[in-house]
Amino acid sequence: MAVSLAIGLPLLFYIIAKALGKDRLEMPGYYKGDTRIPSRKAHQMVKDAQILPASDLVATNQFGDVVDLNRDLPGKMLAINFFFTTCTSACPKLTQHMKQLEYAFRSTPMSKNDTTVQFISISVDPGNDSSVALQAYASHWKVDENHWWFLTGDKKMLYQWARQFKLSVPDGDGGADDFIHTNTIVLLDKDRFVRGYYDGLNDTAISHCANDMGLLAMERKH
Repeated sequence: MAVSLAIGLPLLFYIIAKALGKDRLEMPGYYKGDTRIPSRKAHQMVKDAQILPASDLVATNQFGDVVDLNRDLPGKMLAINFFFTTCTSACPKLTQHMKQLEYAFRSTPMSKNDTTVQFISISVDPGNDSSVALQAYASHWKVDENHWWFLTGDKKMLYQWARQFKLSVPDGDGGADDFIHTNTIVLLDKDRFVRGYYDGLNDTAISHCANDMGLLAMERKH
């Protein structure tokens, strides 16, 4: 039931915003490390560089194209998760929930939500997850590949990038024995500030994520 509600939440919040006015809605907070800062209190901290955006990432997508998140996806929110194609435990459910979120923001005759969010799934097993393997995985899940990238690349670089998000994973250097396995979905706003962490296996958390995406789609920067 909760996941089904996620599909309708973005449109619901557009309606609420129109009725009440954007400034009366409480926007998702910002994160400094793993500490959440309420949105209304965070703006000055952002201006003073006390809260910093996530670093950029250059990687290879399922089409074999080298992509740069900041250069190639300007003005888009990013919903990010970490997975590997041969995972048979948590990853299938995590991908299913990401697909529910992606579906909620597909373009429809009533909406152009597809320009709002890009979905990013990053392989934590890049040695085995080639672009070909990633494309087969995306095809199996029948995702909208224009708006959902599956990324691979240098393991040390990907792991270093992932660890900036404080994902409650063990320390490591991206070496052969290092392995990240997290169910967390990270939401970055269009300026690449962290605005939410969500348990990707929890239906209520997925609805909350959809809620926050809808709100951030309407956010005006101060």
